[in-house]
Amino acid sequence: MQGHKQFVDKVVLRFRLSERVPKQNLYRRLAELLDWDFLYQQTQVLYSHTGHPSLDPVVFFKLMLVSRLENLVSDRRLVEHCSLRLDILYFLGYEVDEDLPWHSTISRTRQLFPAAIFEHLFDHVFAQCVAAGLVTGHTQAVDSAPVKANASLESLCEKQSAEVPAPPLHVAGEPVPAVLAVPPAALLSSPAHELRRVATTHARYLRHDSGPLGRDRAQARLLSNKTHYSPTDPDARISVKPGKARALSYLCSMAVDEGHGLISHIQADFADRRDSVLLESIVAPLHQRLLTQDLPVQEVVADTNYSNGVNYALLEARGITPWIPVFGKYKPETAGFTYDAETDCFTCLAGKKLSFKAFDKNQEGGLGKIYRAASRDCRLCPRKSTCAPKVKKRQLIRTAYAPHYRRALARQQSRQGQRMRRLRQRTIEPVFGSLLQHYGLRRVNTLGRSSAHKTMLLTAIAFNLKKLLKHQPKKTLRLAMALPRMPLEEWFLSFWQKLYRWQHPAVGTSQEFCNSHCTLLRHPSPTPTASRKDCLERVKKWGRQVPALGCTF
Repeated sequence: MQGHKQFVDKVVLRFRLSERVPKQNLYRRLAELLDWDFLYQQTQVLYSHTGHPSLDPVVFFKLMLVSRLENLVSDRRLVEHCSLRLDILYFLGYEVDEDLPWHSTISRTRQLFPAAIFEHLFDHVFAQCVAAGLVTGHTQAVDSAPVKANASLESLCEKQSAEVPAPPLHVAGEPVPAVLAVPPAALLSSPAHELRRVATTHARYLRHDSGPLGRDRAQARLLSNKTHYSPTDPDARISVKPGKARALSYLCSMAVDEGHGLISHIQADFADRRDSVLLESIVAPLHQRLLTQDLPVQEVVADTNYSNGVNYALLEARGITPWIPVFGKYKPETAGFTYDAETDCFTCLAGKKLSFKAFDKNQEGGLGKIYRAASRDCRLCPRKSTCAPKVKKRQLIRTAYAPHYRRALARQQSRQGQRMRRLRQRTIEPVFGSLLQHYGLRRVNTLGRSSAHKTMLLTAIAFNLKKLLKHQPKKTLRLAMALPRMPLEEWFLSFWQKLYRWQHPAVGTSQEFCNSHCTLLRHPSPTPTASRKDCLERVKKWGRQVPALGCTF
């Protein structure tokens, strides 16, 4: 007979949540792994001693970890998802009939807690990973990737020139002038010369002289961080990556340990910042965190975007070997000029010297050295028409970090440099792919750089915790077997034989001593051998000195 299951929505009288969650469940193991009590002390100063009880800080951080582990970005989806999972309810400490916090409560609590508490939780989890042997600290791979912000390009507003005078004060009771009708957020300014430069470029695009495809469309706008900003999230920046559409984003800078691929540092930066400028802000806290765990950093691996003389000098000053490829525009030598390190000057093909004159600092923060020839030497030189046709004297600008660049170029061209390049690719790039696709970092659902930094820290904590739960230390199988004990007389004979061979290496394998009790009889000695009685007499004679050689009776 065919069966038909009948469902009756009845009240369960006896139900224990711990009996329904298996012991090998991820969230049950996670609840037993960490001690969350330190969070109460960290957040105590943020609350008053009176009033309505707030959301439990431990419950809040557990909810944030669940959102990262379940790849959820929305707080509304998070609350809905948690209410359907028994294991998550057991992890949060909620019964089946208890209501979870509202999504707005989660958002306000996230804004209340400073980033220092999130960083403390990250250090707490990182210390447990170090204790489990998952972190070596020797080599760190550094890279960055854009993360979409919670803002749209359609809401961008134009910045005003910094030369525009400030609006006058408004008297209460009088009509508001038209100048004051502009919202305060739209008064973000930008230098006038940058606005003029962007306007000229936009006008050239409209004349169809040059520019990207689709510039003649009516909806096409020239968007730049120098001329536009987002009133929804002023910290978000327009980012452009080859092969992808431009969007408002944050820059996620991260360092990964090469041992087991754990995240050792993560931070949120503005998307319009260069990677070469951000390396110092990454290495300083990373170095301090590893030194706290007695794991000094020996090597740092990064791509060409971090190539900078300042970065090379910074890492070498800290005792760290920088495995960073040299940027393609760097030239170790200048054609037609010879450099003398002792006098710090260049010599041209005509034999004239270009002496060092001053230092020069470019827009990226790089330090350069200016070498300039004498006006009289260039004026009388027959090569002036080809060497310096439009100036009075020839001038060279070389980087002040030339020795650091040469060492970096030598490391790059070595076999070890090729191996480190492959090491960086297989260490940090899979981690970025996992965070963007499986840990909810494809988009930041908060506003502001500080909130984005908190979200990235929570993502790194969830990633490291999952690595820690999956780690299984290797168990070595050991077997002990008791061997039969050698008689005392035979032991003395064997020891005396080894001692005699050590004192008379010329004897070789002839087995001159005690040949009748030796196991190797390949080459019998031509000299008379000692008998067993002679051996025993020598043992009795030298027996008192045997303990001095490290042996016992």
